[in-house]
Amino acid sequence: MKTKKLTAHKRLPTGPHGGIELLLIHSVEDLGKQGEVVEVRRGYALNYLLPQGLATIATDHHKRMVEKHRVKLQELERAKQAGLRKEAAEISKQSVTIEANATEDGHLYGSVGAPEIVAALKKNDVNLHADQIRLEGPLKELGLYTVKFRMASEVEGELKVWVVPQVGA
Repeated sequence: MKTKKLTAHKRLPTGPHGGIELLLIHSVEDLGKQGEVVEVRRGYALNYLLPQGLATIATDHHKRMVEKHRVKLQELERAKQAGLRKEAAEISKQSVTIEANATEDGHLYGSVGAPEIVAALKKNDVNLHADQIRLEGPLKELGLYTVKFRMASEVEGELKVWVVPQVGA
């Protein structure tokens, strides 16, 4: 069985720089957009992009199919981006309040980071992941902060985060 796998991997198309050429099925941040042919290292291709279904082998057939359907793919991508922009605009209208343990001067005993912001957003039925929150550093004082978030490579927004003292602390 191992020899079959090894021979199958040897047939992977290599690019001019010695990496593996893949056709992206979905847009991958910091790599490329849907329908693009990219060259990546063998391990990244075999261990992440191919098993996750984010890319496929860049055969001539696949390239021709993408060219044939490029207009439809672009329409779908534009519709997806428009939906994400609308959702980002809705999230930007909201503000969240996070209670934290603080000194009398307003310094927090701990800090408020992306996981706390995500948990506060979930209470408002907003589903973002911690890696979508863009903080320049943890929030360590009471106050109002403008926090950036990124839903896709071209869709970003800002929301207000209030860090207030814990009641009864």
